Amino acid sequence: MTKYIFITGGVVSSLGKGIVAASLGRLLVSRGFSVSIQKFDPYINVDPGTMSPFQHGEVFVCEDGAETDLDLGHYERFIDTYLSQINNVTSGSVYQTVINKERKGEYLGATVQMIPHITGEIKSRLILASKRNNPDILIAEIGGTVGDIEGLPYIEAIRQFRSEIGFQNSMSIHVTLLPYLPTSGELKTKPSQHSVNVLRSYGIQPEMLVLRTQIPIGKTERDKLALFCSVNKDCVIECKDMNSIYEVPLYLERQNITSQVLKILGLQERKADLSQWEDLVKRIKNPVREITIALAGKYTELNDAYISVVESLKHAGFKTSTKINIKWIASEDIATYEDAKSHLLDVDAVVVPGGFGIRGIEGKLKVVQYARENNVPFLGLCLGMQCAVIEFARNVAGLENANSTEFDKSTNYKVVDLMEEQKNIAGYGATMRLGSYPCSIQKGTKAHEAYKSDLILERHRHRFEVNSEYKDILTNNGLVISGTSPDGLLAEIVEIPQNDWFVACQFHPEFKSRPQNPHPLFLGLINTAIARRENNNSIEKAEV
Repeated sequence: MTKYIFITGGVVSSLGKGIVAASLGRLLVSRGFSVSIQKFDPYINVDPGTMSPFQHGEVFVCEDGAETDLDLGHYERFIDTYLSQINNVTSGSVYQTVINKERKGEYLGATVQMIPHITGEIKSRLILASKRNNPDILIAEIGGTVGDIEGLPYIEAIRQFRSEIGFQNSMSIHVTLLPYLPTSGELKTKPSQHSVNVLRSYGIQPEMLVLRTQIPIGKTERDKLALFCSVNKDCVIECKDMNSIYEVPLYLERQNITSQVLKILGLQERKADLSQWEDLVKRIKNPVREITIALAGKYTELNDAYISVVESLKHAGFKTSTKINIKWIASEDIATYEDAKSHLLDVDAVVVPGGFGIRGIEGKLKVVQYARENNVPFLGLCLGMQCAVIEFARNVAGLENANSTEFDKSTNYKVVDLMEEQKNIAGYGATMRLGSYPCSIQKGTKAHEAYKSDLILERHRHRFEVNSEYKDILTNNGLVISGTSPDGLLAEIVEIPQNDWFVACQFHPEFKSRPQNPHPLFLGLINTAIARRENNNSIEKAEV
């Protein structure tokens, strides 16, 4: 049967439970175990799809169209798998299901309560995930911190579930922070002790502690935590701050975390094959060059809003042994072409990512124009592609003030318009074009050269598309539609062949990039940026 690992967090939020879960998943996979990871989020939203990126960060989209927490991106990237709707559970979705069942009379007149109905639904999601994916091990991460009132149903569900399946078939890992006080030069264990006490008061004794720390943990602190938290000394695991999240699995491996986990779960130890991951980390630590990529977005105040884009750029950098420096540009700060020039003069490439709404759009258009006119390698993603089409229509095709009806419903040239199937949809939750769709790629294009395939599958999250009524005028003026839906109706990829790399796509390639297998479009951008930098360096040397 499937074994279960429950990961909770204490002291503060944003401790990196997701990275711990993903790293442990990587280590188990390296030993030949099949692993699935599930995220339980205590907020009442049904999914994060309607939440502001400033509050929640990126919305990660799975193959089946599920709009999920950004931690699922880490899970997919680390264990190199595809997850689905069942892997992200929210309180909103749980309560919605229970209420719908009550309305249908499925509880046969019983009073619907937190226990057993809400906790029962949470447990059913665990069982469903294990049945659907049939993993050897299911890792379940509980969002938030222990003691949060909204997280209590999950803690209670875990307590019940562990007693029902047998404690030998599950374990609890508690991730906490060890604060370092530089004035006294001490790591303080008391907050972690209190956090574990709260967890124990709810009926869960963790078998393992993973301790986030700035500096190495001494024997005194380890012994104290083991004693006061009733945890085996070998299961007090140090997780020191690392320069790259991809170093974490190897660091945890040196802490012997996997062997202890397998021992607790009653699973036989297997030899790990981490050679490829070790090679990855070696390349991360020893780049042969570095380049700067401008990321011109609307939500740059919170870097997590573009976390998959940033990681995808890094993945292409790992492949080419290149350190990627991100220059964050708030598109609202770009008011003129000269503003765009001043921000982009020192960069090697430009990415314009996705987003919604009119704020900052004119700044994005100026960035696109500067990149196009000055042959700066450019990649547009979703809204970034729509901006590329609008800018081209205005400044090359002569369609003055062309726009998207998302930003200007009265524009004379609706080069980007609401998709036909979206026009009669009411509401915002999970109503966009979501998930994986096929795309046919035209031979002889940069997109085809990158993918080396005639047909691809990519993930979408949008309502607006390039208006097919303007395809002829755009292509007659030099814009190449290199990727379309198989029926040819929807423009999926556009490019300008005269530029070294000016490619934009309606989908989100960042969701399918992997640290050991970068996405072709990001790799194409980085390779072009490297060539441009090396060419510029050669010119500068020749002039000297």
